[in-house]
Amino acid sequence: MSLTNCRRMEAVLSVAFAFCFLVTSGVHGDRLTVLQSPDFVSFQKGDWPVSGEKIPDLVALTMGFSVQEDLAWPGLKAGPLFQRPRANVLVVVRGVGSLDMPKSVASYPLENPVPFTLDSVAETVHSLFAEDTPVVLQLAPSEERLYMLGKANAVFEDLPVTLQQIRARLSQDGSVLASLPLNSLSRNAEADLLFLSEVQVLHDITALLQRHRHLAKDHSPDLYSLELSGLEELSRVYGQDSSQYRDATAILGAVLQKFGEDVYSLYGNSTVVEVVTVKTFEAPLTRKSRSILESKQISNPGSPYNLAYKYNFQYAVVFNIVLWLMIALALAVIVTAYNLWNMDPGYDSIIYRMTNQKIRMD
Repeated sequence: MSLTNCRRMEAVLSVAFAFCFLVTSGVHGDRLTVLQSPDFVSFQKGDWPVSGEKIPDLVALTMGFSVQEDLAWPGLKAGPLFQRPRANVLVVVRGVGSLDMPKSVASYPLENPVPFTLDSVAETVHSLFAEDTPVVLQLAPSEERLYMLGKANAVFEDLPVTLQQIRARLSQDGSVLASLPLNSLSRNAEADLLFLSEVQVLHDITALLQRHRHLAKDHSPDLYSLELSGLEELSRVYGQDSSQYRDATAILGAVLQKFGEDVYSLYGNSTVVEVVTVKTFEAPLTRKSRSILESKQISNPGSPYNLAYKYNFQYAVVFNIVLWLMIALALAVIVTAYNLWNMDPGYDSIIYRMTNQKIRMD
């Protein structure tokens, strides 16, 4: 075989290898999966990649909020102007590229998986619906990080937060250990207990929501952000080829599928539930501890920042009343003017009619 043919064969093999790598990464890479969504939030089926840093903007758009930059992504169609989902639930699963959830609405490849938070969306919910005290819950059990706002303080006050509390909850009545097929998972290993603790938190959230069904009937949208890293710990301890990791992946996929269905049903089929699966984030996340209650709400029109008035929930109602009243008055003026223009003074006007009769009598 000549040197030229060898080089050609090497080029063909390299192209084939690159193609196989791209196909494999597209199937088994990081994913954004939409488990549930109402009819008026339309996700299109396709393989359009979405950037990790755009996830907060995507969540904001599904809730009917505006974003600073337009999201040039064809996976989400524009919905009706006066309808918004009652809640949005985002679950971030670290340590796995994808999960088997066959009943999902749509799934998209995730590129540039940088760490992100929903702090901007939570701040928007709080600023627009402060009087209605919406539920805002951000929870990461592995880091014992919890942030609650509004009605969440009363609803989830009994939710175990620290790992010690969650592990104590696993030994109580109603624990998920009695219903889950553990298989190779152990109740004594630290990594296994971390994973099972996160599954227990998902179960407890749905149980508390079933106890407080009135949350789904108010006018303010609710926001839930959960971060699970149990699979990442299992992968680090046992490896991705271990039976523990495979069993945990199957369990989590089924649990998240049921979790999405339960939340979707509790909110009257008006909830968007997304799952982001990522093996590893590309950069560490640095968070600044602060409360969005400390943010200044400036609604003064004379402000040097030229900010708009504070949004009122009745704005849409007042806007529709004024709009249609103006349209009705405009149509009335047009009809009146048309009739006056085409009026015959001798027949349609009583003044001219009486004048003509008086003239004839004289």
